[in-house]
Amino acid sequence: MIAPQGPIACFGEIVMRVSVPHGELPLQSARFDAHVGGAEANVAVALAALGHDTAMISAVPEGSIGDGVLGELRRHGVDVAPVLRPAGRMGLYYYLPGGPMRPAEVVYDRAGSAFAETRAGDWNWDHSFDGVGWLHVSGVTPALGPNSAEAVLDAVTRARAAGIGVSFDGNWRGRLWDRWQPNPAAVLKPIVAQATLLFGNHRDAALLLGREFSGEAEDRRREAALALLDHFPSLEYVASTAREIVGPDMHRITARIDTRDEGGASDPTVVAPVIDRVGTGDAFAAGVLDGLWQGRALADAAKRGFGLSVLKHGIHGDFAPFSRAMLDRVSDVAQDIAR
Repeated sequence: MIAPQGPIACFGEIVMRVSVPHGELPLQSARFDAHVGGAEANVAVALAALGHDTAMISAVPEGSIGDGVLGELRRHGVDVAPVLRPAGRMGLYYYLPGGPMRPAEVVYDRAGSAFAETRAGDWNWDHSFDGVGWLHVSGVTPALGPNSAEAVLDAVTRARAAGIGVSFDGNWRGRLWDRWQPNPAAVLKPIVAQATLLFGNHRDAALLLGREFSGEAEDRRREAALALLDHFPSLEYVASTAREIVGPDMHRITARIDTRDEGGASDPTVVAPVIDRVGTGDAFAAGVLDGLWQGRALADAAKRGFGLSVLKHGIHGDFAPFSRAMLDRVSDVAQDIAR
């Protein structure tokens, strides 16, 4: 994959994450933890930490909360000049950590946010895409509602026409889709059709293609990737992870990247302790993009994404602000273990 000749733009909603402290139920104590996040913002921050020029295209409300959110992105090196500042409210989600016999839970409070209320025609793509070399979007944004879905399709279509590479992360959010759209595939397929790289597994393929994939895990993921590549001619790469939850704070994960001609994968690896799973898929996406833009082989790029994802498992919050030097050290250790 050719490295982008310009900044990487990420389009989507920046949200506030409100977390219950680990080991507690909601309001068991009189505090919540707050973090800035959002699937696309997470990728922008991770790529900026690796030395890439990144910009966030979004909308956050005018006022002190929006100011603080943008300040946090600036602190991590993300250009927020394209962000709109309408009146309104900040999108939120509540994160309730799990425990023994109790899974983690996410509760969304994003309806009517400043971003969700922004109409598709309010985005100035000609200005936002000026000099941009790559666009990253995810399935979270079209799930927010018809305005956001129309905006994503417009963005990827214009980007593709301008010769800008596009990556799309499936990021399935069933609770958001259930609010307004009984047939998400009809919305997602025209968006995926514009992508160069898709982050998605056999479940995403089943949703998009209307068929199931079975068999052993690696064979199933390869079969699904080939079906996606066959259905969407513009796609060149499909990247995915597989996760087995061994225990509440111990997961076994593997990563792979497929093209029409070959596939490359990391070895299954136990990740423990899992401090915070949120944002690990976005870290994987950033690591894969970085690896492919460096011209690495598929297996090496998959391991690069896996390494950044593993690092994210070890810190609280949505962001993975790890340097290239740190990722290099993790990749070296992984290769030594493999040998």
